[in-house]
Amino acid sequence: MNEGTERPIATTLPFNEVCYHIRGHLKSWAEILMDVRKKHPVFKSEPDGVRDDGEMIANLMLAYRHLEDATMRLGKAVQAFDGGKSVYPK
Repeated sequence: MNEGTERPIATTLPFNEVCYHIRGHLKSWAEILMDVRKKHPVFKSEPDGVRDDGEMIANLMLAYRHLEDATMRLGKAVQAFDGGKSVYPK
């Protein structure tokens, strides 16, 4: 990062709180992604012969799984920070 562009949350909050903050955002994005998958009108219309709905859905689900994985990995980072105990905020 260039000088003066540092994001304050990364340095002003304790490590575990930064991770929990990011996890919260990732969970929100995962919910939005699932809403797109389940509710977007494109999936309720007939394919136009060009788009590949199966490929679209597969990639949305992969993106969702990556968000879930990133959320879990942040939890693991906090777990390691806490000496290995598994405690997550509600």
